[in-house]
Amino acid sequence: MDLNEHQHFAQIDREDMLGHIMGLPLQLEKAWHLGKKQPLTGIQPVERIILAGMGGSAIGGDLLASYAADQLEVPLIVHRDYDLPACASGAGTLVVASSHSGNTEEVLSAFERALKNKCQLIAMCTGGKLEALAREHHVPLWKFEHHGQPRAAVGYSFGLLLALLTRLGLLPDPEGEVQAAIKGMRALQEKIDAPIPVLKNPAKRLAGQLIGRHITVFSSGFMSPVARRWKTQLNEVAKAFASFEYLPEADHNTLTGIWNPPGSETREFCLFLLAGEDHPRNLLRLEKTKRILMLEGIGTDLFTAVGETRLEQMWNALLFGDYLAFYLAMIYDTDPTPIPPIATLKEEMSA
Repeated sequence: MDLNEHQHFAQIDREDMLGHIMGLPLQLEKAWHLGKKQPLTGIQPVERIILAGMGGSAIGGDLLASYAADQLEVPLIVHRDYDLPACASGAGTLVVASSHSGNTEEVLSAFERALKNKCQLIAMCTGGKLEALAREHHVPLWKFEHHGQPRAAVGYSFGLLLALLTRLGLLPDPEGEVQAAIKGMRALQEKIDAPIPVLKNPAKRLAGQLIGRHITVFSSGFMSPVARRWKTQLNEVAKAFASFEYLPEADHNTLTGIWNPPGSETREFCLFLLAGEDHPRNLLRLEKTKRILMLEGIGTDLFTAVGETRLEQMWNALLFGDYLAFYLAMIYDTDPTPIPPIATLKEEMSA
């Protein structure tokens, strides 16, 4: 599809994924305010926090752990699996069971294990079995309303956690940062929203460069989970093959894997996410790594996040990546919402 013909997007985007993306600033704002009102009685001081979640419910934990890494004095572990790690034992551990549907089997498994291990618990969901379990065991339930795919609820998966850690006294109140991030996202939308033509829309132009390519997203430091988000959105929204890499680790292995099989460089495209708040050595590595790949004949491009703080820069880049994945889906004439292989696998696993 021609990306200038935005009035025809709805013919492909039948469940309005674009509307969900457009609503991310408001969703983040709603989640932050909702989290400040949710029940939080009886929670004792914690030594560690474990966020049990998968997919779109887990990415909020990744983003928060990265954002708060230089402020949070207790570890925040994102657990994407069944059960819980061995350190999850006793009241010193707070397990946050996060499942958009409330029916994610890995999260339900972690919830049951947390009960057995006598951990403190909070449940975050829209309903489902997790809500029922939370009510049965008198666990604080942070319920929110969202109708759509879990990946489109990243504002809730992040905003509720941010409010939780703030209310527990583990983070300083980020009200000003949150409002600045929301304002920055809305300003970005004025440049990349669907009616903006290709010639003036950097997200549409970048999507055009990705046609027919295997995409690798590189980032470093606190922007690393944003690279993961770009990758997963390219997978689920555009149905495109994509991966992500973290610097400096990628410079110790990935950088050598660019020669074989011969000719593969013509189908590769490497995107680099840059943020001014990152470590100076990582910024230098990003520049040098991009140059090496470019000289080997691999297509590259750079996205520089805008904002005064980590929170602003993370959400500026995240929103751009969501629009980018949507526009690539439109180019491929692909409905961005359905995920048939994942739905099929879930059916087979529940049989």
